[in-house]
Amino acid sequence: MKAVVIGGGTMGAGIVHVLLAHGHEVTLSEADADRAEQGRAAVRRSLEKAQEKGKLADADAVFANLSTGELPADAELVVEAVPENVPLKQKVLGDAAQKCPNAILATNTSSLSISEIAAGLPGERVLGMHFFNPVPVQQLVELVHHDGVDPANVAKARAWAEQWGKTVIEVRDAPGFATSRLGVAVGMEAIRMLEEGVASAADIDTGMKLGYRWPMGPLELTDLVGLDVRLAIAEHLAKQLGPRFDPPQLLRDKVARGELGKKSGQGFFAW
Repeated sequence: MKAVVIGGGTMGAGIVHVLLAHGHEVTLSEADADRAEQGRAAVRRSLEKAQEKGKLADADAVFANLSTGELPADAELVVEAVPENVPLKQKVLGDAAQKCPNAILATNTSSLSISEIAAGLPGERVLGMHFFNPVPVQQLVELVHHDGVDPANVAKARAWAEQWGKTVIEVRDAPGFATSRLGVAVGMEAIRMLEEGVASAADIDTGMKLGYRWPMGPLELTDLVGLDVRLAIAEHLAKQLGPRFDPPQLLRDKVARGELGKKSGQGFFAW
């Protein structure tokens, strides 16, 4: 299969890794040549790390199937992983819809409306494929469908994800889907508890890891996702679902100070 990934950041590079590792030819599309090269470098590092861990036989051979040229007209799948902005996602998917007339158009959004993104696009080809970070490691793919999508395209996307070794859950298009809605709710409450002095960040996270068997606590997870990303999702869900998703002032203050989590070196924990 030929596939296109639009956006070579953390999520996009991870999606490219998974597609390449399962034998697909992948075109990485970025805004300019410098960003495309940065994306290629991130994919190479990820593949080499997998080879070092014995999860990939030949990183160089796999990497050879990655290009950054024109979008192939015969691509079967396009996945966009650009920032959480509806007009931007519509633009990049609209361009891809014309250049790849038979491709399924998947958005990796974690919370935005699939129906809204699909407006003005060939909606029967548009669906949500929400991957999780780090994509090569995380098993889950949240497959989100709206009323206008062709069920055959949903079935095809599910089959591909399962071929990649992912477990798929299917979710109706609703604010926050299933995972972001629950994850953000717990994350915001953990931040409120820290803000109120209920317990330390480490103790809140340890409670969830040992008491509820979470692989990591909600505050560490927020650091990994990015405090700015979590803030944007919470603000979006608050508009859609009400004040129970209002972000705590502590989160707003940390983002304003540039304490964005792992990517900045400081969030609720030092990295």
